[in-house]
Amino acid sequence: RFFAQAKKLLYALFEKDTVDEILRQTRDSHAIFSGFITGKILDSLIIGLICFACLSVFRMPYAMLISVIVGVTNVIPFIGAIPSVFIMLTVSPIKALFLALFILVLQQFDGNILGPKILGQSTGLSAFWVVFSIMLFGGLFGFVGMFIGVPTFAVIYSNIRAFAERRLRRKNLPLATRDYAVDAHDLVD
Repeated sequence: RFFAQAKKLLYALFEKDTVDEILRQTRDSHAIFSGFITGKILDSLIIGLICFACLSVFRMPYAMLISVIVGVTNVIPFIGAIPSVFIMLTVSPIKALFLALFILVLQQFDGNILGPKILGQSTGLSAFWVVFSIMLFGGLFGFVGMFIGVPTFAVIYSNIRAFAERRLRRKNLPLATRDYAVDAHDLVD
C-alpha cells in the first residue's frame, strides 16, 4: 500500500516519463543492493568454510568457533581476528600467532580475489571497480563507506552506462566497448 501511494504521488507530481525513469532506477538500485547483500553473505560463508577447513587440517583447537567468528565478522575485515586470537591465546601463544598470520592471509585472499569476484558478479561491476569503490568510499566515509561503497558505486555506474547507451543509440553508434578499443588491445567482455 505504501509503495502504491508513493507511486501515485510521483505520477501526480511529475511527468509520466520522469516517474517511469525514477521507478526504473529504483528497481535497478534494489537489484544491485540486494545482489550485494547476497554476495556478501555468500563471501562470508565461503571464508568461514575455508577457515574451518584449514584450521581443521592444522588441528587447531576451537576450529568451529573461530571459523564462525571469522565468517560472521567477515563483513568488517580483521574484526574477527581480534576475538579469535584472544581465544587461541588461552591455549598457546604460538598457535595464536599462527592464527593471526593465517587470518591475515585469508583476509588478503578475500579482499583481493574472492570478494571482488563474488561482489562483481552480484553487482555487475568488474573486480577493478569493486576494489576501486571500496578504496574510494572507504577513504571518504570510513567503515560505512567501505560497506556501502560497492552497491552505491554500482548504482552510479549503472546510471552512467544507461545514459551513455541512450546517447550512443541516438547517434546510431555501437554500444559494445570493444568497438571503441584500439586494434592492438583485445578486450574481453
